[in-house]
Amino acid sequence: MLHSHLGLLSLTCFAVLLVLASGSSPNLPIISFDEGYTQLFGDNNLALHGDGQSVHLALDERTGSGFASQDLYLHGFFSASIKLPADYTAGVVVAFYMSNGDMYEKNHDEIDFEFLGNIRGKNWRIQTNIYGNGSTSVGREERYGLWFDPSDDFHQYGILWTDSQIIFYVDNVPIREFKRTEAMGGQFPSKPMSLYATIWDGSDWATNGGKYRVNYKYAPYVAKFSDLVLHGCAVDPIEHQLSCNDVPSHKAIPQGISPRQRTKMEYFRKKHMTYSYCYDRARYKVPPPECVINPGEAEHLRVFDPVTFGDGRHHRPKRHRQSRTSRADASI
Repeated sequence: MLHSHLGLLSLTCFAVLLVLASGSSPNLPIISFDEGYTQLFGDNNLALHGDGQSVHLALDERTGSGFASQDLYLHGFFSASIKLPADYTAGVVVAFYMSNGDMYEKNHDEIDFEFLGNIRGKNWRIQTNIYGNGSTSVGREERYGLWFDPSDDFHQYGILWTDSQIIFYVDNVPIREFKRTEAMGGQFPSKPMSLYATIWDGSDWATNGGKYRVNYKYAPYVAKFSDLVLHGCAVDPIEHQLSCNDVPSHKAIPQGISPRQRTKMEYFRKKHMTYSYCYDRARYKVPPPECVINPGEAEHLRVFDPVTFGDGRHHRPKRHRQSRTSRADASI
């Protein structure tokens, strides 16, 4: 029955999209944990502070922890200010993402921010990913370094999701724009999703392909969340009814990325991006159809890792040949 409502929900959301598309969060409602979220797992490893305005998620030897939005959403702008654990964080994964995997096991949608910990002296990395209609066989990962230490202070991370594009933001700087194309078919996220935040042990893959694992002598690892924003078209998870009553009408935010923001995004990607599936010549001989190749990004990645992003060959004397660097290795 849910599928029969999706067309109507998309039409109803059109007016909301007119005020959502810049990713700017001023004037968006910040809500407390009890107003919009519920604990997902972790028992006492989830702690509320400041009358529910801040949430701490901990990982220790027993368990990680997480929370989820009470409602599903069909499009919107979703953000949080996050401060990540410091010191040795190898193997630790902090995730801020949208998904409907609990409702659509075989054809779920997902929009991910994943923060990957590292050994002492090396910074956290960000990974973004997008799945539509169960398209997990076509990974759309990108990874980046940051221009700051995300464990020193809170920084805002946001996801804008409309019916035609997805934009990821860090401190209101767009770092990735993903546009829906006809060639993608049904592989663009199009079903209502919940918002999630979790911390967990990703030792098998998160740092250098699993070479460095979580060391629990540094536990608990605590990720702090505040300034929680759920700004979009809420869908009741039982009745599947849409609610857009909380969308402000006093200010329309321009759709798309402003020229100034685009300049910042291009600079960020050419300087800080360490992996993009669109340029992975070892993985895709022909880039997936939604990819738009940017010569500056291509050159940056080719210099960073000529094996993955170049012609697939090491340009060194044979006695110095090394095994092919994995994509996980290349992100450190």
